Amino acid sequence: MGSRTKWTTLGLAAAAAIGCAWWLFSARADTRPPYRVHTVALGSVENTVSAVGVLQPLNYVDVGTQVSGQLKKILVDNGAKVKEGQLIAQIDPTVFEARVAASEAQLLNYRAQITDKQVQLDLARLQFERQRRLMTDRATSQEAFEIADAQRKSLGAQIAVLEAQVKQTESTLKADRANLSYTNIYAPMAGTVVDIIARQGGMLNANQQAPIVLRIADLDTMTVKSQVSEADVPKLAVDMPVYFTTLGQPDRRRAGKLRQILPTPEVVNNVVLYSALFDVENPTHDLLPQMSAQVFFVVGQVRDVPVVPMSAIKPVPRMQGRYVARVVEVDGPAERQIEIGVTDRILGEVKSGLAVGDEIAIDAGAGARGPGGFWRLLRL
Repeated sequence: MGSRTKWTTLGLAAAAAIGCAWWLFSARADTRPPYRVHTVALGSVENTVSAVGVLQPLNYVDVGTQVSGQLKKILVDNGAKVKEGQLIAQIDPTVFEARVAASEAQLLNYRAQITDKQVQLDLARLQFERQRRLMTDRATSQEAFEIADAQRKSLGAQIAVLEAQVKQTESTLKADRANLSYTNIYAPMAGTVVDIIARQGGMLNANQQAPIVLRIADLDTMTVKSQVSEADVPKLAVDMPVYFTTLGQPDRRRAGKLRQILPTPEVVNNVVLYSALFDVENPTHDLLPQMSAQVFFVVGQVRDVPVVPMSAIKPVPRMQGRYVARVVEVDGPAERQIEIGVTDRILGEVKSGLAVGDEIAIDAGAGARGPGGFWRLLRL
């Protein structure tokens, strides 16, 4: 009985030893390093300033009228292609035709009066010459001589007045004919009718301001007018690359170069915004006025360079572009100072300090410092 108890005790002890060894092996197999590892690889980084913009034609003209009257006809429709000099609208010409006719009649009247006065002047000159000869021979009176002289001068003055009135009437007739020609409205440029503002049959009053009938635009080149926050304006520079997408084609990038930053801002809800303009070719006319655009101004861009997550490194105080990374070495992570170039706040370009294939430790508590190390490492 004692011998059986002894062997039972030894068996239990052996089983316990085997179980403990298995538990220690399993625990060691499941033990993970107290940090995550990121391998430095090649990638691309793009630093951009984003903004919202609106498309509008680079070249357009608002076609108005210089005379008042009823808009008799509009000869084009929205979206119509027009040529320079093409007749596009007409104003009722009745009043202007009447003014031209009246001025022409008045001009004929003055010219007829000049002809009549000229005949009288010729006769007055003959009578004056006769009186002058008789006065030389003392065959007439001084009074008759002076009357003939006055008659001659008076008719000359009357003709001068009529000639001045002819010039004035000619000027009026010229203006009347010009106003009559303005009743026909022609396209000042080739392009597309993008908006018809006036309505056929409506009255146009040009006495206070030139009424707009329609707008013609050249859609071959569009301008994107984007609004940039005052905090981002210092990052922009003329001729810097820029691209945008539209709501209808979010996957298609269209590129251009920044042309101008307008100096006068717009204040919207106490936010100061500056307008930045750039142009883009539009040969297929799929970009239309007033489309919305998501704009990206490219401040910096690199491709196929070593990159690291910005969350895995920590900036060095008072040293622009310098960061500290925990590089995994044989004895464990070691701090190393590196230089970062272009960054998009998620990834950063490694300019020096790391090479492709290097491994860096990513601490789960990246923002915390702890004793015995730069970061406090947490078990994952």
